[in-house]
Amino acid sequence: VRWMMYWIVFALFMATETFTDLLISWFPFYYEIKMAFVVWLLSPYTRGASLLYRKFVHPTLSRKEKEIDTYIIQAKERGYEAMVRFGKRGFNMAATAAVQAAAKSQGALAGRLRSFSMQDLRSIPDET
Repeated sequence: VRWMMYWIVFALFMATETFTDLLISWFPFYYEIKMAFVVWLLSPYTRGASLLYRKFVHPTLSRKEKEIDTYIIQAKERGYEAMVRFGKRGFNMAATAAVQAAAKSQGALAGRLRSFSMQDLRSIPDET
């Protein structure tokens, strides 16, 4: 549980860090403060990640649990619909390509088969 809390808080930190780096990386000792914060999160003595998780993350997730569940269900349904739609489109494209390839090569294939069969007939000696 301790590691779960750490990784959730650390992931949130990394997501916000992407934007804060652009805005306040010019601040003196910014990178040192960032390193100290990560050590504070990770330290078993300070339990910073546990503290932040219990104070801020867990209450927020608990309040918005129904919304999150709704979004997950919507994403699942939309994902399934998108996969079916793309699957149908892919099969249609493959079928169209196969039919076009067969139509283009049908004349050449029929000519070759015809020429082979005519050669076979000509090679048989006449017995009349």
